[in-house]
Amino acid sequence: MSTLAAPIPMPAGMPEGPRHVAIIMDGNGRWAKARGMPRTAGHRRGVETVRATVRAAGELGIEYLTLFGFSTENWKRPLDEVNFLMGLLRQYLRAELETLAKEGARLRVVGDRDGLAADIVDMINTAEERTRANARIHVSIALNYGGRADIVQAAQRLATAVAQGKLAPEAIDEDMLEGFLLTRDLPELDMLIRTGGEQRISNFLLWQSAYTELVFTNALWPDFSKADLEHAIAEFRRRERRYGAVAG
Repeated sequence: MSTLAAPIPMPAGMPEGPRHVAIIMDGNGRWAKARGMPRTAGHRRGVETVRATVRAAGELGIEYLTLFGFSTENWKRPLDEVNFLMGLLRQYLRAELETLAKEGARLRVVGDRDGLAADIVDMINTAEERTRANARIHVSIALNYGGRADIVQAAQRLATAVAQGKLAPEAIDEDMLEGFLLTRDLPELDMLIRTGGEQRISNFLLWQSAYTELVFTNALWPDFSKADLEHAIAEFRRRERRYGAVAG
């Protein structure tokens, strides 16, 4: 069994954390194009980076890791690319389940499962049940997920409760709405990393990112390393999170 590395030390006087990190994994296609390879090669290499990043996050003391795997907008991509991505997802769920279980990782999927193939949903359910008792690191993969759609479905559920007379409109507050989001079981999002050089959040965790620290890196996702994750953590710890208040 390999020896787990200790979390990186915090500089004196700096805040601890982050506890919950999300990553927009961008740059697979550009990585492949730069090497004269098909986009699918970049996606395949990106899966290897997912594996390495989950392990690195656990070693660095991150408790919750949320990865943007497939958005509601990604269905607009060419059909052959979408089919390839779904195939990679099947491979990942088959190949990584035992490794995740042995490393104490709990896996869950966030998103609209109704849009996924039945066999993928079955594999997701199996993986979630197999790793349910694990607590060393919680890994969430957002599949068929969109931030706006998440807020809309929460609003619809609240509206239904009001229409049925189960809820008074004036009783709705931020905490209640948040309780209907797909991420309701996850803690506050501390840091959102986007690879690939773009500086936008692309409809990912819109509600959850209200006071999240954003870190953008030029590293393409297949090249993202443990050192890049350590750099992002160090950047997070240098920042002062004031949540709208003045500096102390």
